[in-house]
Amino acid sequence: MLSADYKAGKDLKLSELSTLPKGALSKKEAEKELDNVRRDLADFQARLYAHDKHAVLVCFQGMDTSGKDSLVREVFKDFNVRGVIQHSFKVPTSLELSHGYLWRHYMALPPKGHFGIFNRTHYENVLATRVHPEYLMSEKLPEFNGPEDANDKFWKMRYQQINNFEKELVQNGTFVFKFFLNLSKEEQKNRLLRRLKTPEKNWKFSKEDLKERKLWDTYMQCYEDAIRHTNTDVAPWHIIPADDKPAARLIVAKILFEALSQKIDIRAPQLDDEISGKINQYIKELENE
Repeated sequence: MLSADYKAGKDLKLSELSTLPKGALSKKEAEKELDNVRRDLADFQARLYAHDKHAVLVCFQGMDTSGKDSLVREVFKDFNVRGVIQHSFKVPTSLELSHGYLWRHYMALPPKGHFGIFNRTHYENVLATRVHPEYLMSEKLPEFNGPEDANDKFWKMRYQQINNFEKELVQNGTFVFKFFLNLSKEEQKNRLLRRLKTPEKNWKFSKEDLKERKLWDTYMQCYEDAIRHTNTDVAPWHIIPADDKPAARLIVAKILFEALSQKIDIRAPQLDDEISGKINQYIKELENE
């Protein structure tokens, strides 16, 4: 199974994982294969929508320029828009900060029959806030007096809260997929340079990108810790080599379809006997209008 090749191990070390896939296809080959897989995913989405008893939550995390936006655009291109909801979590609003940190993520969950895509996720609460613990002050946490209170005990508590959150989702019928787009620091440099050198892409660049890049090693350590503590049987992590965008998109699509195609109970509901027995009658009635 393809997913097994990319599942995070218990002793994850990102520095030991390649950011390029083995035996990658050419760009043209990868795009052609993706075209087939995403049509299969779209067919599953239609059945999921009609079945209306399960939801799918797909979570993407990665450093800036890791390709999250384009991956979402390309993998889910053939989906019916009424059955998919995308949410990208930015800096929390004052309303969101007046609730527990998971509140806004609960509010954004997909309803039954839908795909939900979190492009940046609830994991920002153990990544950005861990790299910048001063951000936690805006959450007005009880018995939290300053960044020094963001100790190991605090983070382990949050990991457990996230595990409980995801376990609850699965127990209530949501299939949870989590992907970390593993980008190399050198490739991020190249992509930032392209943003700066291509006028129509200048708008994507922020000076904050360079500030965060200087914290690369800290972020990698925080990602490792977060993935290790939240890599569960019900919601495992997949580490996707992200230096090759077409290959990364294809890998994600194939992992999704590989898992979802096994959900053979998800299908359109059968018509009741009265309707199914009169299908031809209804056809004639409409044709003879």
